[in-house]
Amino acid sequence: MKTILRTGAILSAVLVAAPAFAQDLTFWSWRQEDRAAYEQFIDTFEAANPGITVTFETFEATNYNTILSTALAGGTGPDVMMVRAYGGLENVAVAGYLEELTTESVPALAEFAAPAIAAESVRADSKIYAVPFASQTQLVIYNATIFADNGIEEPQTWDELMAASQKLKDAGIIPFANGTATAWQNETVTFGLGSSLMGKEFYDELMAGTADFTDARFTSALTSVNELAQEYFPDGFIGLDYPSAQQLFSSGMAAMFVGGSYELATFKAQNPDIELGVFAAPGETAEDAKLVGLYFDGGYAVNAATPNKEAAITFVNYLASQEFGQAFANTLNNISTIPNVTFDNPLLAEVNELNQSSIPYLMLAHFRYGEPSGSVLIQAEMQKLFSGETTPEAIGEALTTGLAAWYEPFQN
Repeated sequence: MKTILRTGAILSAVLVAAPAFAQDLTFWSWRQEDRAAYEQFIDTFEAANPGITVTFETFEATNYNTILSTALAGGTGPDVMMVRAYGGLENVAVAGYLEELTTESVPALAEFAAPAIAAESVRADSKIYAVPFASQTQLVIYNATIFADNGIEEPQTWDELMAASQKLKDAGIIPFANGTATAWQNETVTFGLGSSLMGKEFYDELMAGTADFTDARFTSALTSVNELAQEYFPDGFIGLDYPSAQQLFSSGMAAMFVGGSYELATFKAQNPDIELGVFAAPGETAEDAKLVGLYFDGGYAVNAATPNKEAAITFVNYLASQEFGQAFANTLNNISTIPNVTFDNPLLAEVNELNQSSIPYLMLAHFRYGEPSGSVLIQAEMQKLFSGETTPEAIGEALTTGLAAWYEPFQN
């Protein structure tokens, strides 16, 4: 009888303890196109962590922030989630929905680059709320076969870029595939082409509060970008949406595409035979620093209210590991922010090298913390510029005045 009671007590203890070890996590993301890769990553994690299972759920990217915030506010959010960076992170972190991460709970955070950590931290107290997952680079992607067939090399000055574009146009090839009917593409075009023209000194002075967007370095860059678009973007580019522009490039009808490093895998998927190259759009002279626009794309965060915190932290530690970062880079052809990751894809390695000379992708990194956001303003104003309805100088005034509603350095 005693043996039976003892056995029963042990069994009861095991049943009570089981939830601490067998935990089911939900993991939310807006990266619907990456589902297969993440399911592979999760299989690797589960094999090394018996008793923890992870269910990956994806949502439409445009509505993801609203869906996530609503769920977290209602107490039904996921255990682990992908969150945006910069202002997008602060919206959910300041509300108290995210677990603070430290180098004690996630030791690998100590090795991440400071700008990547800053993108996933709240400005007021510098507390970290997510593990950075990728950097993205705004630059020019080109069809290497078309360049070679037409005797064109990567341009070292703005005049060389214009001359190469004219040579392509004379050969019956659309120089740039970009259209601006999809609003955010206006922002991509502006800084993917204009960062080197604006220059690092302008960026530094803007951050120091000694310059604003009425600065001639900014407005003259907009003038050059508009001149290039009018001459070398497709006919009717103002009405050309993003998917159509992508198809123009991947089909070989256009030679260049102003976009992000995230486009590389897409273009290869659309046309496996396409040979791609990348370069930073140049400045006025060959001596001007060639600057790409760099930003951090988001992070992995833990729900502060999850009942499975231990398992969630274990999973986030895996997402911060070099093992994961290497698999991420190899599988998704994306730039992992995890230190010491190498890039088997030579194009990714080249992007990583270009990142060593960069300025932040301006509106996303610094001007999405209030309303109106810099992104909303620049997207609307550049569309007006491309349509001939405004001037670069008026855009500089509109940005400075609009952002002064919440950005203190512009209020003086």
